[in-house]
Amino acid sequence: MAIELESAIELESQADLLVDLDRTASGDVRTEEMLVNMGPQHPSTHGVLRLVLRTDGEMVLEAVPHIGYLHRCAEKIGENVQPFQYIPYTDRMDYLAGMNNNYAFALACEALAGVEIPDRAAYLRIIFVELNRIASHLVSMGAYGLDMGAFTPFLYAFREREYILDLFESACGARLTYSYITIGGVTDDVPEEFVDTCTEFLDYFEPKIDEYNNLLSFNQIFVKRTANVGVISAEDAIAWGLTGPCLRGSGVHWDLRKVTPYDIYDRFDFEVPIAVEGGTDGIPPEVVVGDSWSRYFVRILEMKQSVRIIRQALRDLPADGQHKAKLPRTFKLPADEVYYEIENPRGQLGFFVSGDGSAIPTRVKARGPSFCNLSITSHVCRNCLLADVPAIVGSIDVVMGEVDR
Repeated sequence: MAIELESAIELESQADLLVDLDRTASGDVRTEEMLVNMGPQHPSTHGVLRLVLRTDGEMVLEAVPHIGYLHRCAEKIGENVQPFQYIPYTDRMDYLAGMNNNYAFALACEALAGVEIPDRAAYLRIIFVELNRIASHLVSMGAYGLDMGAFTPFLYAFREREYILDLFESACGARLTYSYITIGGVTDDVPEEFVDTCTEFLDYFEPKIDEYNNLLSFNQIFVKRTANVGVISAEDAIAWGLTGPCLRGSGVHWDLRKVTPYDIYDRFDFEVPIAVEGGTDGIPPEVVVGDSWSRYFVRILEMKQSVRIIRQALRDLPADGQHKAKLPRTFKLPADEVYYEIENPRGQLGFFVSGDGSAIPTRVKARGPSFCNLSITSHVCRNCLLADVPAIVGSIDVVMGEVDR
């Protein structure tokens, strides 16, 4: 009986195969859609991000991001602690740009409470947030190369990043979560040799950017994997709320440091890099404005501009003065509200803070750039190849700690 059943199954399979072959010969190919989970442990998802892909063979018909694996109630915590106590929580949002997160929340609280900080503290802040921008873009560049199969740029990027982390460690003792920029200024002054050491690093680092371009940016394999892949038009970028390199990678000239200068950014001379069409200014001819390569290359150009800003800040840093404003032991927020945005390495990071006259905010809300940038995934990953999904997601450069909060 078992032998007869196996024979029947085999005959049925042969019949199905003949039907399929017949349909193939006539041009009517029968395909079947499949759901593929990319993550939350996939190495190319830049954190615990889960992408559910609806595929037809190698084609991706739909990509739906699933988030929440790192949700830690960060905003609710901000409504239960004093602003000084909340600074370390901002480090854990975008953990590759802790200085910038500290900076945004500190500026919001200072704007709400009317706190003025000393000039030396203001310049120190600019130096550290721009150093952190470079460090963040180095991780982005190295990890993106790794996603595309290039291992060496990852090692080069982390080699340079170590020098920046040494500078951070000399100032605050930490290498990842700093809590250095705080309400009123910075927690401590820098060592005497800091300016010389930082200048030496900039002299060493600036030529390395050209080395990265020769190694990765203009590598033909990397260009083929990223050029004209995941194209986001300027209109779509604006409509989906993209900011930072993702927006400028679509050719939109928008950087808060220039269009609405905050703090002391109006004292510095620098340019805002935006994507340009392939075949101009040494850009590979395959490149299209708004593609994955453009978003990547904007970050490379931004590192040069950050070096330019830091050099000016080091030159103009007041030799003496306080590193922090004198604030009352119990810092109270007035019965008012404020929303303050800065240009984070991934885009516009904003904090809404409201107070009622007590020491604890009544409402804290963060506008995270990665959260908004990730929203376009389902739109841009439609009708692309399966192998292009890591290239597209990697070019958006999300940090999941900031997405989930």
